[in-house]
Amino acid sequence: MQKLAFARMDTVTCKECNRALSISSHTKTIRCDGCQRVISGGNSSKESASSGISSWPNQDQGNIIITETKGLRDFYRKISSNISPRSSLRFKQGPTARISDAPPQGKRAFLCGVSYKDKKFKLRGTTQDVMNIANLLFQQFGFPTNAVLVLAEDVSYEPPTKNNIIRALEWLVKDVQSGDSLVFYFSGHGLRQIDFEGDETDGFDEAICPLDFETAGLIMDNDINKMIVDPLTEGVILHAIIDACHSGTVLDLPHVYDKNNGGSWKNNFHPSGAYKGTHGGRAICFSACEDYQQAADTTVFSSEMAGAMTFTFIKAVTENQEITYRGILDSMHNSLEQANNSQRGCGLLNRVFYRRMVQDPMLSSSEVFNVDSMFRL
Repeated sequence: MQKLAFARMDTVTCKECNRALSISSHTKTIRCDGCQRVISGGNSSKESASSGISSWPNQDQGNIIITETKGLRDFYRKISSNISPRSSLRFKQGPTARISDAPPQGKRAFLCGVSYKDKKFKLRGTTQDVMNIANLLFQQFGFPTNAVLVLAEDVSYEPPTKNNIIRALEWLVKDVQSGDSLVFYFSGHGLRQIDFEGDETDGFDEAICPLDFETAGLIMDNDINKMIVDPLTEGVILHAIIDACHSGTVLDLPHVYDKNNGGSWKNNFHPSGAYKGTHGGRAICFSACEDYQQAADTTVFSSEMAGAMTFTFIKAVTENQEITYRGILDSMHNSLEQANNSQRGCGLLNRVFYRRMVQDPMLSSSEVFNVDSMFRL
């Protein structure tokens, strides 16, 4: 019979969540199964470690960059299944619009962040995403607080259930008039499923996932198009910013900008012949990735978990307030590439736990327009 050797086990306590953990005397590091922080072992195993996983890595701390996709595949195996509760939203100026309010004329926005916080496939970046977009609208684009409606898993706001999201989308386009500027922002999970209506060129419908999608169902691209694209009348412009997996054509817009093919527009007309445009207005959508790709939540850009698309979008707009649509796409792409390149060879733990962000931000529109025109909200 083969003789088995057992390593001596020590006990360590995580300073972050006070969880007691067993660690081998031969093990140099261990990940806390409560808060997911890395704790040093070996000779210092009886000491608690406090270095976090949400900071930019440096040679002294050896912190780990965590990247989580916003798709639903493999969620139950993800590190995020045991994370600590999310913090509450904190705004310098608080959005005050409610679904039951009459929407104001001029500028208005609907911001939706879904963290699925009681689920194993919960996300950590959506709260920060919504907060950052709201502050961008207030501070840089002059949106009034009573013109910004937020749905989020926070006691201050109504929850992002399917019914509430549909009602909020209807609020966004209600009684629109020429000169109105609308914004729809979503941060959460996205899915795609087989198209049974024959109106998708790739054979798949895209969808966003409300908080209760497991029981109430998804919100499909066809429905989003009917709710907030079709009603746009002359002189009304909608900008959608969708930070979710499989979000490339989630508004079903008929034109997609192809920056890799000489910077041209390609048709996304629907095989069924269904009209997916507006009634005189314009809809423009920035998406986190192409329909077949997954979007990421990550700590690679800051100490807070946030959507890679949202962070790079805000970075592009704030660093150059006179930026074009093409400039935003280029800036986002460059930021993602720089982040990916910066992680190559940054230590063994980073190489093990860091996932390369493979996502190409997309631009689609209800009509062909000059991408070298200035971005305005």
